[in-house]
Amino acid sequence: MDTPASAEGDGRELIARLAFGGMAAQTLRAAVRLGVVELLGDAPRPAADVAADAGAAPQPMLRLLRALTALGLVREDAPGSFSVTPAGALLDPGRPDSLASFVRLFTEPVVVRAWEQLDGSVRTGEIAFDAVFGTDFFSHLAQHPQLSAEFNAAMSQATAETAAALPHAFDFGRFTRVTDVGGGDGTLLAAVLDAHPHLTGVVFDTAEGLAETPITLARHGLAERCSLNPGDFFHSVPGGSDLYLVKSVLHDWTDDQVVTVLTRCREVLPPDGAVLIVEPVLPEVVDTGADSAVTDGGITYLSDLNMLVNVGGRERTRGDFEDVCRRAGLTVTSVTPLADAAPFSLIEARGQARREGAREPRA
Repeated sequence: MDTPASAEGDGRELIARLAFGGMAAQTLRAAVRLGVVELLGDAPRPAADVAADAGAAPQPMLRLLRALTALGLVREDAPGSFSVTPAGALLDPGRPDSLASFVRLFTEPVVVRAWEQLDGSVRTGEIAFDAVFGTDFFSHLAQHPQLSAEFNAAMSQATAETAAALPHAFDFGRFTRVTDVGGGDGTLLAAVLDAHPHLTGVVFDTAEGLAETPITLARHGLAERCSLNPGDFFHSVPGGSDLYLVKSVLHDWTDDQVVTVLTRCREVLPPDGAVLIVEPVLPEVVDTGADSAVTDGGITYLSDLNMLVNVGGRERTRGDFEDVCRRAGLTVTSVTPLADAAPFSLIEARGQARREGAREPRA
């Protein structure tokens, strides 16, 4: 049992670590921007050599590498000589499982700036990003192609784990055609189609969101089985599919906007069709047990706040998902944790039985 003194000491350490969290994130950003992992390569190298190749000063590079060592991303094999850990290797943009673009996006000043106004968003419920930049997040992306490309790459990297798990965690054999609503560069749908040759598919997103999709489909040899359809899911969703896949889209939007998106899906859903939502499902009470969402270091709850300050959406509980689905004319039939891609869950919803003369659900 902790004594009061040791408990206080643990608390002080926790607060200090959290207060330095932003500095840790910027250390990651510097490592990616300087190409530290690529320059270290597969064998230990002196910090001075890494600095020379990076065009950096020797002593500051040594200090950066030692900080990265303390963070678990590199190791100091001998005084001043460093190599990459398995976690640090994920910062190499050349790896298929790289998270370099993910780090770039979530340490990008445009993304971080609105967090400075978190207290204001908590007081008012207003989106800080809109006030800081004079436009909404996605309009800002559309106006800045390089940032939009970084966003697309980061979302692709963030989807990789889910793409590996989803094709084997859901019965796709019941369906013939899948539309990935807000499907971005097609990473997720490509994995599903690869694993289920009987399926055809559609990636539906904005023109900006689809910018890299042809490359993904060509790489997987899916150009003949999968089409691209640009559009706005608030206005309409293309018909012709019996499964509508919606991953990491709904948490970007308010409840009313989510109801609109789901209503557009329900409007084109055939009687035997389904909507498959792939998002984290928060417990009704924050659970810090071994199998809880908090085992990810609280990232799901930080994501919830990120939605608040940057786009106005939120993460949701099962009850929240059931409510927005009901309002859109859908019924949640199952919620299944995606074990190999925590904290995501699979939320399957089907169209509600309609009585003759029944009124359309309000969007």
